[in-house]
Amino acid sequence: MTLLSQVSFDNVMCSLMVCIALRQTMVVVLPDRIAGPGGWLIDTGEEA
Repeated sequence: MTLLSQVSFDNVMCSLMVCIALRQTMVVVLPDRIAGPGGWLIDTGEEA
């Protein structure tokens, strides 16, 4: 329980924002077959 009490709201929000930023970076940088429409790592929606 002491580990859980050390986690603040700011820690949770900062972690969430980092995860969102990493996901967006991967979508922009990686090729579509990996992170894009129909990608195996991140599927951003239907293929056009």
